[in-house]
Amino acid sequence: MPVTVLLVDDEPLVRAGLRAVLEAQPDIEVAGEAADGAAVVPLVRRLRPDVVAMDVRMPLLDGIEATRVLLRTVSDPPRILVVTTFEDDEYVYEALRAGADGFLLKRARPAEIVHAVRLIAEGESLLFPASVRRLAAEYGDGGGNRAARAELERARLTDREGEVLRLMARGLSNAEIAARLVVGTETVKSHVSAVLAKLGARDRTQAVITAYESGFVAPG
Repeated sequence: MPVTVLLVDDEPLVRAGLRAVLEAQPDIEVAGEAADGAAVVPLVRRLRPDVVAMDVRMPLLDGIEATRVLLRTVSDPPRILVVTTFEDDEYVYEALRAGADGFLLKRARPAEIVHAVRLIAEGESLLFPASVRRLAAEYGDGGGNRAARAELERARLTDREGEVLRLMARGLSNAEIAARLVVGTETVKSHVSAVLAKLGARDRTQAVITAYESGFVAPG
């Protein structure tokens, strides 16, 4: 079955460009389009896409609030890929905090766009470590977020789980973490699953945000 994508952007040319890039792939299908975040929930319920590629800045309902509403109101929600013009935008960080699974720059090359959609659809997170560190340093309360600290304390991560979380925050994949720790990939997957479960995180993105905002990992 092809990966189905809902495109959400107030610029028709952006939607047309994304559609052309994605539909050139045999394993990706654009299920629909929307010009504003307000249309996302009804379309998701009707089309059941695997991925929503969503602009972060829109006039009526922006990508941040659309992400919050979607995750709050739709059971088994799709993966959310934020598409943005500026990577150091506070809106991007807020979208990640709200539950987006990663972000992609609008100036990305076609191959990067296709890779991002496939990666997100497979359940991975699309993070650019340097960008996330900069965003966390500027907008993440400098490790002083009480809720994030309390969440981390409640999680009671083991030493190995903490080590895995730090490597996740550096953007390492499961295979790269396995090589670094000299363990099997399946062992790393088990540790990652345990970290997510203990933190109550939807995916790696939210776990990394908690790591930065609690001060467990320094963003600098």
